[in-house]
Amino acid sequence: MSNASPDVLPVIFGLSGTTLTDDERAFFAQSPPWGFILFARNIESRKQLCALTGDLRELAGNPALPILIDQEGGSVARLRPPLSEATPPAEIYGQLAERNMRHATEAAFLGGGLIAADLHSLGITVNCAPCLDFRTNDTADMMTSRCFGDDVETIATLAEAFIDGMLTGGVLPVIKHLPGLGRACVDSHVELPRVETPRAELEVADFEICRRFNHAPMGMTAHALYTDIDATHPATLSPHVINNVIRVGFDGLLMTDDLSMDALSGTLDTRAAAALEAGCDIALHCNGDLAEMTAIASALPPMTPDAKRRTARVDARIGTLICTIDRPAAHRKWTQRVGKFFPKRENAL
Repeated sequence: MSNASPDVLPVIFGLSGTTLTDDERAFFAQSPPWGFILFARNIESRKQLCALTGDLRELAGNPALPILIDQEGGSVARLRPPLSEATPPAEIYGQLAERNMRHATEAAFLGGGLIAADLHSLGITVNCAPCLDFRTNDTADMMTSRCFGDDVETIATLAEAFIDGMLTGGVLPVIKHLPGLGRACVDSHVELPRVETPRAELEVADFEICRRFNHAPMGMTAHALYTDIDATHPATLSPHVINNVIRVGFDGLLMTDDLSMDALSGTLDTRAAAALEAGCDIALHCNGDLAEMTAIASALPPMTPDAKRRTARVDARIGTLICTIDRPAAHRKWTQRVGKFFPKRENAL
């Protein structure tokens, strides 16, 4: 009988609570995911969170284990006061940019750095941010505040600064939502958005922004239907969108958005298999439901050679991450820049 460890699966899984259950521990030992993602349900205190991230690494036997979170700022923040200081959504930096782009760029850099430094101190190595999405008058409410703006240069400049700040804070970014979710008129958590904008228009706006970040280490797909490109399959499940739009110059690791979202149809195991077949490297399942994770794990194919190469590159980079930002000095300067747009009262519980 072989004592070899099971191969790492091309998936990121969530957890049910603030500690690993015995059943989760047994499942993850038998079906080890490439990484884990954390949510508010997994966070009770800073001490507990440090213990949990340490436990996950010990279980995986990997000190560079990718542990992800969504900490964009604003409404999308799993860590909140009093455990962590509130930070603004992307639109605040965009509003500052309308007055002074240099100040806005500096603020975005410092804001990304402060978020990352906090995550780094808690053992979290990957942040699913920033959004590169192009805001329009029809952008769904759940996306509006998460967009830096409505022009290519502003979005690209502020997102690049935010990413540079995150790296200074010791955390890897995940750009999202590829190839652009800003034109979604409905919430993809609830239903499938249909983007009926002609491809030529998307190429010079939404897609152009994403291609400015072809150097990014990781990206996340959009659960949206781009009818002028593939009228049948949402981007996450579309070989045409992935290979002929997202992969035009982008060789970073490509993960799905949460497979549990109602924008997708079919069983979760078929969604996961279809996403990897379409060209995604890693599937994402967030809710921590053990029965669902078991079904997904049983349907996943082995990691492809390209996915192995990309995940190895991310693993290696995580292993070199350090936090170099001077947090007190950065916080003072950041507060000076964003104070009028994001006053201290926003930190109230």
